[in-house]
Amino acid sequence: MSDTILLVEDNPDDAELTRLALERLGQHARVTLFTDGVQALDYLKDEARAAQIRVVILDIKLPKMDGVQVLAKLKAEPRTRPIPVVILSSSSRESDIAQCYALGANSYVVKPVELEDYLDRISAVGRYWDKVNQPLPAR
Repeated sequence: MSDTILLVEDNPDDAELTRLALERLGQHARVTLFTDGVQALDYLKDEARAAQIRVVILDIKLPKMDGVQVLAKLKAEPRTRPIPVVILSSSSRESDIAQCYALGANSYVVKPVELEDYLDRISAVGRYWDKVNQPLPAR
């Protein structure tokens, strides 16, 4: 069974807020954090680890390799294509949203500015992917 939420976020404040919001749920999955896209892709090269991913929460603006490039690589690879990817970005630009969906994003969430709104929105994302969504059977 999938049991890891892979968080790819380079902003330490946003990463901590996202973890707090997910922990608020009492969600069952553990959160594994990477601060750049290259680290996340390297982690997912291991088939056993990739099989444990419940969802990837991916920022667009990342060092080394941006989130759009990471998304494209994840969805181009048959082994990682089924892993749900939620884009979590401060950008609400229609072109960014359209590009991410065209590349196979499962969801696009704009980061709220207000603290409580941020925590509520991320909690809703975590609740959906950890408790509501039925994951793909073991690969």
